[in-house]
Amino acid sequence: MTSTSRARWLLPLGLFVLSFTWGYTWVLAKQALTYAPPFAFAAERCVGGALALFLVLKLMGRSLRLIAPVSLLAIGLIQVTGFTLFQTWALVEGGPGKTSVLIFTMPIWTLLLAWPILGERIRGKQWLAAVCTLTGLLLIIEPWNMHASLFSKFLGLMAALCWAIGTVLIKRLRAKQPVDLLALTTWQMIIGGVPLVLLAMVIPERATDWSVSYIGILAFVSVVSTAMGWWLWIALLDRVPAWEASLSVLGTPVIAIVSSRILLGEDFKLSEAMGILLIGVGLALLSLIGWAASRRGK
Repeated sequence: MTSTSRARWLLPLGLFVLSFTWGYTWVLAKQALTYAPPFAFAAERCVGGALALFLVLKLMGRSLRLIAPVSLLAIGLIQVTGFTLFQTWALVEGGPGKTSVLIFTMPIWTLLLAWPILGERIRGKQWLAAVCTLTGLLLIIEPWNMHASLFSKFLGLMAALCWAIGTVLIKRLRAKQPVDLLALTTWQMIIGGVPLVLLAMVIPERATDWSVSYIGILAFVSVVSTAMGWWLWIALLDRVPAWEASLSVLGTPVIAIVSSRILLGEDFKLSEAMGILLIGVGLALLSLIGWAASRRGK
């Protein structure tokens, strides 16, 4: 297999791993909150992720030199502190309902931000893929059928905005200067984890139940979902436009819903099934368009 064909297969493989991992993490995070309070869980998963990334850097002999500290500070505070905080809080306030899934409106905000800031525009057949995936997302979220409080909806939307802004900031940083992707992921986790640790220390909460079950969940969420997941996300951003990367991870809510329905023994709703189908069609179109473009570039 040539390096070109290998690279062509690595991108969809990484995307599949990322979507599956983050999708199943949605179920694990809800389970983790029965053992740990929200602020403590948010801090513990980020600290674990930062330690895992730091260890990998050291084992690989890679430099941890801080480059573009102002940009990294903004990325860490917005994409790690802000997103993790609002995501975990939304899980608590929104409970098992659809409110927390508002986080996956992130592609919409990324589309709106990437055009004026990065100059990225959807063109031609790409619009069909975008419309399919976003329509599928709306059918899954059902914004017209939400009965949770305005506050829980606000938390989900804030998490989505933090993720979208962080995505655009990373793309802008990488366009200006070369930054090692693994070091970038490590620094954003270290910077973003500090405020979360401080919040967990200051805000009065119940103690974490350090049971074997929670340690296992935390290990997976910290190392696989947080450390490896954010590294894969930044690597994906480095290869495709921000709007395309954002649409590509819409497989995540599909995995989250399928996992929760199977584990809880619930029936699928018609709107969810239609939404999953449309997202699948949209993602397939994105892959087909990318494959066709790569063939033309030969």
